[in-house]
Amino acid sequence: MAKPSSKPKKSTFSSSTDSTSPDNLAQEEDPATATITVTAVEVSELTEQEISDRLHLERKVERAFFEAGKALAQLRDRRLYRSTHRTFEEYCRDRFGYTHRRVNYLIAGSVVFDNIVTGTNCFQNEEVDETGTNCSQNGEVDETGTNCSQNEEVDKTRPNLSRILPTNEGQVRPLAKLEPQQQVKVWQRAVQKAGGKVPSARIVTDVVQKIMERTRIPNTYHLGEVCQILAKDNPELRGKGGYWAIVSAVNEFSCTVRMWDCEYTVGLQHLKSFNYLPAECQQMQVICDRLSRVYSSALEESVQKFLESLGKLKRAYLTALEEKFLSVLELEIKV
Repeated sequence: MAKPSSKPKKSTFSSSTDSTSPDNLAQEEDPATATITVTAVEVSELTEQEISDRLHLERKVERAFFEAGKALAQLRDRRLYRSTHRTFEEYCRDRFGYTHRRVNYLIAGSVVFDNIVTGTNCFQNEEVDETGTNCSQNGEVDETGTNCSQNEEVDKTRPNLSRILPTNEGQVRPLAKLEPQQQVKVWQRAVQKAGGKVPSARIVTDVVQKIMERTRIPNTYHLGEVCQILAKDNPELRGKGGYWAIVSAVNEFSCTVRMWDCEYTVGLQHLKSFNYLPAECQQMQVICDRLSRVYSSALEESVQKFLESLGKLKRAYLTALEEKFLSVLELEIKV
């Protein structure tokens, strides 16, 4: 009987049923040569209504700090806090968590924002050419609040600087020390420096610094000198005009001055020396120290008014009656 063969049979492949060669397999499986198919997604253009909505919402974001500053100014000026708080400072601290300085910055920022919008709208051609904008005086104010209509050809080739507005208070803070017309010019130069975009606070500060260096006034004030505050065109000094202050630090373009309630850094254009003798300056220093120890926002309004009236003295001494009243307050508060 014949034994079955133990030799395995060879498998055969038909070339007609599988035409893929090993070389072709390697070529198809090589990731380096693999073809990736990407489906293109078409991005639809915004409709005219969507463009209008976007611009409107962007303006709301940009004007957020402006609206806050304007609202705070109304709350302060109309004394709408009086039913719950004795002072505006206490009200802002309790209601919004804002410090006195923060409130002043927001209010001052809203004033500068207003000046930028209004000033851009009123610039004459010769002034506008200096900043590189093309504003027509046609009286039509667009949604941004400016009056700078440019033709379509200009809009396509360069940004309309008049439509670039501040988006936060820090960007306009360096401008508060300038005149309103200067604020507009400096802002537009800062926009140019930022490449047609909203400039950072650092860029605005750099532009302001360069202008101040060109118009530098020698700082002749000295420590301990008694000066009068000139608050004109400086929102941060609102309510402080006419008060006296004592120079506590002499800076390059400003002085830090001490009043009975706090210290301020004031530009040289907002100070006027009383030209007191050294002995008179020392007397005013003593009065300032006494007022600082007594004055408090928790005092009754009539007492605060009395102390604030001493902050407007045009003489380097107290009368006998003023001295008596102040001494009584010191005893009462146990200074």
